Amino acid sequence: MARKRPVVIGVTGGSGSGKTTVSHAIYDLMNGQSMEIITQDTYYNDQASMTMEERKAVNYDHPLAFDNDLLYQQLDQLRHNQAIEMPVYNYAEYTRSNETRHVEPPEIIILEGILILDDERLRNLMDIKVYVDTDDDIRIIRRIQRDMVERGRSIESIIDQYLTTVKPMYHEFIEPTKRYADIIVPEGGKNQVAIDLLATKVRDILVQRGHRI
Repeated sequence: MARKRPVVIGVTGGSGSGKTTVSHAIYDLMNGQSMEIITQDTYYNDQASMTMEERKAVNYDHPLAFDNDLLYQQLDQLRHNQAIEMPVYNYAEYTRSNETRHVEPPEIIILEGILILDDERLRNLMDIKVYVDTDDDIRIIRRIQRDMVERGRSIESIIDQYLTTVKPMYHEFIEPTKRYADIIVPEGGKNQVAIDLLATKVRDILVQRGHRI
């Protein structure tokens, strides 16, 4: 019997909105299913040919910062039940590492990232499109906490990046993609009702496709 096509869930929102928390909450509720969370950040452009100063000057919140051609290609391969070699991004070096990660096609793919709904090709591969809507003040606080602890950035560099690129790009490119969402989740991971509803919908799609739950 032919293998069923994976269910693709797109989860987007501004930096620090809680989209990663929502993604992992869905993952936890679907325990027992084969799942893969893919982040758009993994597909930042390879910048190995650039100097460190040039890399730091890149606007990482602009659609052109991402290699969406590769992301689309590999997501489509997974949808057709083909394994991929996914890039690995090094945040400290502002470019891809030389390593890749082997990913087998799962039953459920959660694609999360700030600009996944900006590209029509990616939108067309998604079964469910989710926008996590969180206040600007909360998002900047979360970003400071995350980038200092997980990415080794100074508070000065985080605030400078937020004011010069993150906030303006959010209002120019990210927030407008809300109109493409099937579901808008206020306050991210704290909205348990929305997360439970999402998990129920994913189960329904899996059952319709003949997956065992």
